[in-house]
Amino acid sequence: MARAGSRSSFVDASEDLLTYARLEVTPKQVQRVAEDVGRAVEDWNGRQEAAPAQSQDSPATVPILYVSFDGTGVPMRKSELHSSKGKGPDGKARTREVKLGCIFTQTTTDEAGWPVRDPDSTTYVGAIESSELFGLRIYQEAVRRGSEQAHKIVVLTDGARYNKTIASTHFPGAVHIIDLYHAREHLAGLAKTLGIDDAQLSAWRDLLDMGRVENILDQANAHIDALSLGNAQADILRKDLGYFQENARLMRYAEFRIAGYFVGSGVVEAGCRTLIGERLKRSGMFWSLRGANAIIASRCCQISGRFEDFWEDAA
Repeated sequence: MARAGSRSSFVDASEDLLTYARLEVTPKQVQRVAEDVGRAVEDWNGRQEAAPAQSQDSPATVPILYVSFDGTGVPMRKSELHSSKGKGPDGKARTREVKLGCIFTQTTTDEAGWPVRDPDSTTYVGAIESSELFGLRIYQEAVRRGSEQAHKIVVLTDGARYNKTIASTHFPGAVHIIDLYHAREHLAGLAKTLGIDDAQLSAWRDLLDMGRVENILDQANAHIDALSLGNAQADILRKDLGYFQENARLMRYAEFRIAGYFVGSGVVEAGCRTLIGERLKRSGMFWSLRGANAIIASRCCQISGRFEDFWEDAA
């Protein structure tokens, strides 16, 4: 019931259990059991994180350990949104952000020098919670996975300020890389605002891929000066350039590739779509905070391949 209820809607889970196992349970019963087990999983995770040295699946040495995290909105009940601000014109929130993180390892590169993620090495953690609590959560999972024995730690995120705070607080010695594809999106937005043509944008993309952010900044500032904008407009555009100014040292993509590192956060973004989106963002769904976090805990545990460990420990 816990597995079925965390993988599909409670109604679908009830019907599947009847079809596959002749087990007659109502959707409400599936919901109750799935959420109760999810909360038990979360408690179990807390006990595991409190004593990471006792973990049986933490490797002795890790060549490169990646820490990546991102966020995605989940539709919530109105009663859960009273203190949240929305991005829409009316300022009303309809979702709350799930912070999802993943840990995976890399041992080698392929013949072309591209990094290869170790098979079955990805584990996930996530919850609707503050960035401070999530920072502790992802740090504890990294420790459980062997970060203290890792030869190198690489943090892959977008450029959000709270992500950089988590990286600097919990992984101060790590190589921090801003996801290349987020950077490209920001570059395309800047080019559109400046009225840059496709040829110039393509040249800027090439510069970005080489990590030559300063060249992009110089050319963009020259373009702003040539437009003869008012001071207020020019200030707004230069503020848009701040993303690249603040993150230039985290965008040395040519250097990162030479070192054999991943430069994209596709693993955690795929997790946001599959682990969160496919279950919690279906049409017509509105979650309580307690219920959403229970299902997130259960799904993270299952997709990380630790669900049997949870039941064995409970037994």
